[in-house]
Amino acid sequence: MKKLLPFSLLFIAVLFTFSGFAQERYTIKAGDPNGIKKWYMGRQIAQVMSHYGIDWLERQEREMEENTSQLLKNLAIKPGMVIADIGAGSGYHSTLMSKMVGNGKVYAVDVEPEMIAYLNDRITLEGTKNIVPVLSTEQSISLPGNAIDMMLLVDVYHEFSYPYEMAVSMLNALKPGGKLVLVEFRSEDPMVPIKTIHKMSEAQAVKELKAAGFIFEKNISNLPWQHCLIFRKPKK
Repeated sequence: MKKLLPFSLLFIAVLFTFSGFAQERYTIKAGDPNGIKKWYMGRQIAQVMSHYGIDWLERQEREMEENTSQLLKNLAIKPGMVIADIGAGSGYHSTLMSKMVGNGKVYAVDVEPEMIAYLNDRITLEGTKNIVPVLSTEQSISLPGNAIDMMLLVDVYHEFSYPYEMAVSMLNALKPGGKLVLVEFRSEDPMVPIKTIHKMSEAQAVKELKAAGFIFEKNISNLPWQHCLIFRKPKK
């Protein structure tokens, strides 16, 4: 028992050290009631849209409001690609992309078991063969390393409770040179009819993703309300 004591003390010391890093990375304070009391790099984190928002995700007006057809063109999807739809929700984008990858694969990643259950039912109903639902955690997308050609995040990153940890997890899962497409409602535009806390500026998004190791490539500014920000994992 005495021989185990030094190891136990070392483990506790390491645990407290990592806890300290996490506390320094995030600030706990009040703010917008539509957000959680947690801030990252000067941005308050928004509350998560739960499975109760599925009707909104599948609304008929979405194509008109977000021009999803143009977003899909921006992605430049090629047959055979392995894509991860992070925060896939109801599978709105996963389903569209699955028709474009051919013999490729779409990982539909979500943190809510209820969303995963909805996705499984949808896959069975529609007979889709190349969508794989994945239950993630708040700090990991739960995908293998260096395995993904492209990731798509639509209006979800700003809700991550652990944005740094999730960004690092996404970086690790992408192949070297792999692409991450971050779509967020533009906070620079007051005419975008979305609550402020559910918007992001280009500068804020770039700052946060760069902190995790991503390279910012460009902003494809052809969507009605959203940024379409392209990031890359370094090739080496």
